[in-house]
Amino acid sequence: MNQIRPSKRISTLLLFLLLALPQHLLRAQPPQYKMQVYISTWSELAVSQMIQHGVPASITLAQAIFESRCGGSELAKRSNNHFGIKCHLGWEGDTIVKDDDTLNECFRRYRSVEESYTDHSLFLSKRPRYATLFELQARDYKAWCYGLKEAGYATYETYAEELIRLIEQTGLYKLDGVQELCPKKAFEKDERALKISVYTPKAFDLNSFSQHELLWMDELNAHIRSLDLIVKRSKISKRG
Repeated sequence: MNQIRPSKRISTLLLFLLLALPQHLLRAQPPQYKMQVYISTWSELAVSQMIQHGVPASITLAQAIFESRCGGSELAKRSNNHFGIKCHLGWEGDTIVKDDDTLNECFRRYRSVEESYTDHSLFLSKRPRYATLFELQARDYKAWCYGLKEAGYATYETYAEELIRLIEQTGLYKLDGVQELCPKKAFEKDERALKISVYTPKAFDLNSFSQHELLWMDELNAHIRSLDLIVKRSKISKRG
């Protein structure tokens, strides 16, 4: 009878544990090409919202990418909700129930993605707890990101840093301050120097997963890649 090597047993066990986790505990980072397609599709709408309501286009798109996984999340597909906005008191529109921080939470459902973007702008501009954001410079995307986190938009511990990383990685800051609906031109020329964030996302390991209950993955086989990495690190530490 063939014997299963210990390393294979570990990989199999860890893979089983990860796949058994509830889906609401997992977040996925979309591949780069999906982000570029998403930005190309919705950048003009984000600029339009910025001109009308004052929310920087970089913030709008970064939040949409992060919250909806470029429109690929269950919530986005089922309800056109690209910003993870919950029902909250006073919401009279359609709703959808989905597990999030707790079970069976109420989220807003929209007839279109455009309606979701408009509601996101109104959600920020009409609520007192976000009022200080509109006192910031429109191009100070870092202050906006930290301000959103401090105001309680999301419970994710490094929410601000992740938004900043997305903005700098994709050049979304170039859209801020655009005064016409031609965002593609904004990407062609930008004279502002980019100050790269010092934040570096931590590599996935069991310790960080247990602390944050979150897993970033780029591909469907990222589970296996992450598990292989864990096994390799385990071997190295034993040799040392």
